[in-house]
Amino acid sequence: MNQFAKLNRQYIGGVWRDGSSPKTLTDKNPYNGKSIADFKLASLSDLDEAYRSAAAAQKIWAEVNPFEKRAILEKAITWIEQNEADITDMIIEELGGTRFKAFIEIMLTKTFVKEASTYPLRMTGEILPSMIDGKENRLYRVPAGVVGVISPFNFPFNLSMRSVAPALGAGNGVVLKPHDDTPIVGGTLIAKIFEEAGIPKGLLNVVVADIGEIGDAFVEHPIPRVISFTGSEAVGRHIGGVAGKALKKAILELGGNSAMIVLEDADLQIAVNAAVFGRFAHQGQVCMCTNRILVQRPVYNRFLEKFVAQVSKLKAGDPREAATDLGPLINQRQAETYAKQVQKGIDEGARPVLRGTMEGNVATPTIFADVKPDMWVAQHEMFGPAVCVMPFDTPQDAIRMANDSPYGLSGAILTRDVEVGAELAKQIESGMVHVNDSTINDDPLVAFGGEKSSGVGRLNGKWALEEFTTMKWVSVQHKPRHYPFEPAAS
Repeated sequence: MNQFAKLNRQYIGGVWRDGSSPKTLTDKNPYNGKSIADFKLASLSDLDEAYRSAAAAQKIWAEVNPFEKRAILEKAITWIEQNEADITDMIIEELGGTRFKAFIEIMLTKTFVKEASTYPLRMTGEILPSMIDGKENRLYRVPAGVVGVISPFNFPFNLSMRSVAPALGAGNGVVLKPHDDTPIVGGTLIAKIFEEAGIPKGLLNVVVADIGEIGDAFVEHPIPRVISFTGSEAVGRHIGGVAGKALKKAILELGGNSAMIVLEDADLQIAVNAAVFGRFAHQGQVCMCTNRILVQRPVYNRFLEKFVAQVSKLKAGDPREAATDLGPLINQRQAETYAKQVQKGIDEGARPVLRGTMEGNVATPTIFADVKPDMWVAQHEMFGPAVCVMPFDTPQDAIRMANDSPYGLSGAILTRDVEVGAELAKQIESGMVHVNDSTINDDPLVAFGGEKSSGVGRLNGKWALEEFTTMKWVSVQHKPRHYPFEPAAS
């Protein structure tokens, strides 16, 4: 058995223990349905203890030398590297990721921790002049305090760590709630990593809980000052509302409906390669996935022919096999929802030039051609291996079509003229646009986040440091200041 299958406990106050809820969670392999582990879930009292532990340990963490903090975060990277084989197996077992997907996720996670390890030495301030004589204005960058992190099921190791590591690096305590479908890879595995790295007990807590039992308490609790959520738009809107009412900062990384624009001068093989990866990475269960491929009419048929031929060669099945390109969707409910979405596309007139099949939770690719912009499948995110291909006439038509969506997470433009691509990219209402590349991109140094219904806030690099800290103004009056209402000199 993989060593991490034994991480079926809550991690609260630096102690591994069962939750005190009467409810249990069975963590299942999405490919074969076998049980990986059972969790006794956390209760409201467990959640309260987790937040209080994080707050108490944060004061201890604040006294740790910044160079020692950096060393601890670097130890976390070393521990990941020493256990990559088991982490890979767990990504395959718990979330149905392929071996290639596991490689990408682990690689990204290490780079995010590496960037976060620089934060303790970047907690700098500045001295500013004052309009008052003799006053010195000092600005200090200080931790927000305690951060609550809610992570998703699709890239749980990376997307949990993308908030947890920067929050710790910036000096905060953290409480992490992983998704029900990935409580180990997205939760207790991360606790194990930082426990081994040597953080103070209680600084990082992981609660695996039923949202029906804890409700909004994770967000409403008085201790956390920042809530970082990655997930669906509907849940994100609710969390943002609850956080706003409680005057907490909410960082929301939500869904997408990303468009890839292929101009007539593009290298079609490069465009096809980018589209195949951009849509079918991790079975289409990526928020940045290419949902709409907009192709200029003179090359539309040639692109479609090449695209269908290449996608037809993808192998779906057991993610444990090295040759597998597409593993299972995360659970039966998600698979059933996806199947209904595909049928909806067919019912409204989208032409399936490649019609996928379903076996258990495994879906083979579906390609819809000649999709109209107002069709349901063009307006909504499909979290599975289906894609819409749509013709356009002029670049401005493509921009209008790309922007005809409530979402604005990622985008891509394929063209031989990169400056034309960059100018068009500026017109797309999206947090990220990539010229001559896939819609799926992430980088530890570059601002990551969406516009419109795709979220609020930015992570990565200096932007994450901003999100997880606040500025404190301390002024020092070096010589007596004269105030109004002072008694007259005698």
